Amino acid sequence: MTENQSTEDFGLQESFLSHLFELRDRIIKASAAILLAFVCLVYWAPDIFHLFAQPLLEALPAGGKMIVTDVTGSFFVPMKVTMLVAFLIALPVVMYQLWAFIAPGLYLHERRLILPLVISSYALFIVGMSFAYFLVFPTVFRFMAHYNAPLGAEMSTDIDNYLSFAMTTFLAFGITFEVPVVVVVLVRMGMVSLAKLKEIRPYVVVGAFIVAAVVTPPDVLSQLLLAVPMVLLYELGILVARFYAPKPSDEEEIPGANS
Repeated sequence: MTENQSTEDFGLQESFLSHLFELRDRIIKASAAILLAFVCLVYWAPDIFHLFAQPLLEALPAGGKMIVTDVTGSFFVPMKVTMLVAFLIALPVVMYQLWAFIAPGLYLHERRLILPLVISSYALFIVGMSFAYFLVFPTVFRFMAHYNAPLGAEMSTDIDNYLSFAMTTFLAFGITFEVPVVVVVLVRMGMVSLAKLKEIRPYVVVGAFIVAAVVTPPDVLSQLLLAVPMVLLYELGILVARFYAPKPSDEEEIPGANS
């Protein structure tokens, strides 16, 4: 009995180590994809930052400009922006490595669901960032510039502060646009029903405005630009989830069960 127990413990340890080594390899491959994209883009880092800052530059009044208050800011801020772009380009590879690592432990019907979820999550995150860049940024910056004019103060923004603001906004809108995916997953996993999702609509609307008030600048316009899409995306999630709601006849297919 002791020998069997030792053999079993050894097998579990070996299995754990093999998974650990596989995780290491997946992380290395994902990191290599990001690094490769970064190396290919780094030459154009100043141009990428200029494009990144374009919404603010266009909203600045005559004489307004971006400034650098940190001695290393003019180098590291464009590098950070370029790394962000490299990460977004390599994100499909990163998500594939994650999927390849967890796929063997999933049921067959879950594996069929993962690929559409990964693709839709990536697409919605990019759409959320694009919404922030092309609509939210110009609107908010023009509003701020107009509000600043009566004060007679020169409007100049440090590039590091702009990066911090933009990253926070990108993340907020990118995550917000994942709402339909979250709703579909919750329904598909049987954690919540469609009837319950419809029932809590009023709370979702209130919660959307609370979240918008926390993560956006303190003006009503930017809060509306986040809260309204969040509510609409919640409704879209309910609509799509109708097609993924589990049926009583659904059976779980365990990997290797038919072998």
